[in-house]
Amino acid sequence: MSATFTRLKQALLLCAGLFLFLSAQGQKINDKYRLHIRKASSPIRVDGVLDEQAWLDAEVATDFYSVLPMDTSFARVKTEVRMTYDDQQIYMIVTCFHLLPGPYYVESLRRDWTFGKNDNFIFFFDTFNDLTSGFAFGANAVGAQWDGIMYEGSKVDLSWDNKWVTVAKTYEDRYILELAIPFKSIRYKKGVSEWGVNFSRLDLKTTEKSAWAPVPRQFPTASLAYTGVLVWDQPPPVPGANISVIPYALGRTTKDFSQDAKADYHGELGADAKIALNSSLNLDLTVNPDFSQVEVDQQVTNLDRFELFFPERRQFFLENGDLFANFGYSTIRPFFSRRIGLGVPIQFGA
Repeated sequence: MSATFTRLKQALLLCAGLFLFLSAQGQKINDKYRLHIRKASSPIRVDGVLDEQAWLDAEVATDFYSVLPMDTSFARVKTEVRMTYDDQQIYMIVTCFHLLPGPYYVESLRRDWTFGKNDNFIFFFDTFNDLTSGFAFGANAVGAQWDGIMYEGSKVDLSWDNKWVTVAKTYEDRYILELAIPFKSIRYKKGVSEWGVNFSRLDLKTTEKSAWAPVPRQFPTASLAYTGVLVWDQPPPVPGANISVIPYALGRTTKDFSQDAKADYHGELGADAKIALNSSLNLDLTVNPDFSQVEVDQQVTNLDRFELFFPERRQFFLENGDLFANFGYSTIRPFFSRRIGLGVPIQFGA
């Protein structure tokens, strides 16, 4: 009887230990870093000025941690982040103080500038809390935008561009970024009141990269495994009907005057459509697509016998493109969407 009781006790202790281990493994690393976001108490005007009552009422995320060059202390440069929202958009205002005088480092005003060559602020949303996929938004010190879709937990595909608003204001001791991101621009689960979030700042004058939720220096600040928690006062609103239709019409006429032939007329019609079925699922449709408006590839001189690799830029193929992006190796790709439509024209797709 005593031996049976002892074995039962050992089994219970083993189960309890296993339960605690699994609970610890499932807990978020930076779960204690929480920012509460409340609905705006006043209208927000995106102008780079922190004067609305909604901003005065908002909780402040500050006390950033240094990531580079060392990750053992608080950041030297001070950063303050405030967030709020209304029925259509998420709003954020960021105050980036500086320690050293002089102009800010800004390489370019083009979209998706180079991270390491600009004073900048970037933030990352893990809207599904899966530590794998998400959305990244940011701006440099003069307001040039930077955005992309996240995959593999820390990588950002900058081919994804969306519509949102950024305004920057520069002062003697700081610069302020104010942003507005429509709920329609991102995807998230209905009824969920917690997202993963982290904020990252790069200050080139002090050569310091910092983050709100601490990130070890060997990891990028984009690592979703180290995000804190964005706590909504109520689940984010379900965006209204989001339907985007882009039609096009092309026409041309040719005539051989040397042969006095009749003119030849040719026309084409087509359209692309994006329909948001819900806050986490989109339907993309295309009929006789025309990709003439797609951003052109950079001109590269190829002096060897191997083909060059150019990233996909067509919006129809960018949606959920991360599902196929990592199949195979860099030199062996079972699926490469840039070849679609080269040999045989695309008639329609979904």
